[in-house]
Amino acid sequence: MPPMAKLDTTPDDSPARKSAAKASGDPDSPSLNLTNHFLIAMPSMLDPVFGGTVVYLCEHNANGALGVVINKPTDMTMQLLFERIDLKLEISTELGFDDPIGERPVMFGGPVQVERGFVLHTPGKSYSSTLNVTEQVAMTTSKDVLEEVAQGSGPQRLLVSLGCSGWSAGQLESEIVHNGWLTVAADPAIIFDLPIAERFAAAVNLLGISPYMLTAESGRA
Repeated sequence: MPPMAKLDTTPDDSPARKSAAKASGDPDSPSLNLTNHFLIAMPSMLDPVFGGTVVYLCEHNANGALGVVINKPTDMTMQLLFERIDLKLEISTELGFDDPIGERPVMFGGPVQVERGFVLHTPGKSYSSTLNVTEQVAMTTSKDVLEEVAQGSGPQRLLVSLGCSGWSAGQLESEIVHNGWLTVAADPAIIFDLPIAERFAAAVNLLGISPYMLTAESGRA
C-alpha cells in the first residue's frame, strides 16, 4: 500500500481529532491495539483498493495487523461461491435468514490471499480455523463453516469475503499518522445487519461526526 501523502496539520480541538483520539488512543504508542476496531479510509486515501472502505480489524499486535473490508462487494454471489466449492445450498427462509442468502454478494476483503475465503460471523461453534475476536465477532478461514451454512446449521449473522487486508509491523501505525485512516471501536451491527451502502456512513457516525465533515486533512485517528 503506498504511503499517505500529507502529514497531520489538524488543530487539536477538531471534531475528528477528538473523537478519533477518544476511540483509539495515540497511534504513536507501542502498545496501541486496534483489534475489534474499524479503519475508515480518509479522503486522502487515493489507493484504488482501499479508497472509500471500512476495514474490520480482526487482529493487531506488534507483528502487524489483519482485517477484512466490509463494504466492497464483488460480482460473485454466495450461490456461485457455494457452487465453486462443491457445496449445495439447502437452507430456506424458515431457517431464520432475513434475505435469500444465496443472493448475498461475496465481499472483497482485501488484496491479500484473494483466492482464500474469510468469514466473519457470530461466535458459537469453533471450526477448524477460527479466531474469536470478541464475544460477538469471530473469523473463520476453514471450509467447514460454509458447509454448515449450506446445510442451514451454521451462523446466521455472517459476512463472507475473498481475500483479506494485511499490514506488516508498524505499517498501519504509519498510515494512521499520515492521515490514511480514522479508527473507532467496531459495532457488529454495522458488519452483519446494515446494507452495504450504509456501512461507511454508519462507521463514521460512531465517531460522532458526519461523513461530510471529512476532508483530506481531517487529522489522524
